[in-house]
Amino acid sequence: MEKQPLKMHSYPGMAVVIGSGYEGEVNFMSAGWHSFLSMDPPMYGAAVGRERYTYQLIKQSGAFTIHFLPYEEAAFIQYAGSISGMDTNKASSFGQQWKRGENGSPVLESAYLTYECEVDQMIPTGDHDWVTGTITACSYIPEIFNEKGLPDFQNLHIPLYLGRSEYIKLDEKIKKQSFIDPLSYKKS
Repeated sequence: MEKQPLKMHSYPGMAVVIGSGYEGEVNFMSAGWHSFLSMDPPMYGAAVGRERYTYQLIKQSGAFTIHFLPYEEAAFIQYAGSISGMDTNKASSFGQQWKRGENGSPVLESAYLTYECEVDQMIPTGDHDWVTGTITACSYIPEIFNEKGLPDFQNLHIPLYLGRSEYIKLDEKIKKQSFIDPLSYKKS
């Protein structure tokens, strides 16, 4: 097999918007590399480049927010990941409303789910740090979720990031399949 340039095959996936703030400065950036880390205590993590303005604000404040935005906000998700907050107030220039969360970090009003996190660790991982935080508050729009706590696709369209600034819409038209008993679906 011929050696080829690295292919990043973690997409499609959900991109989140990370919020951070310190001493009156506020910034938002999008991130495709993120994950829930623990249920007890509840923890979340994301990869943040050390050269990013968001990284500086997280390091100074010791807190951050993770926002899940609907497909209708995909243009803002892309915008938040395309320009520096050092030069531009991304929220106001894009018309995004936000408020201070319980930990003082900015919370986007357009998010259907937000985690407020206190930083636990900032672990160097090559050209990014994996920023981990304990979730200290969670806010969400109840109508977006069904009785099982899963997204209700009648009320929510999820943006899936394909890479290269492209998104697809995950909604009720996407084929869903449940695997209650995975062995019963085993390929023959």
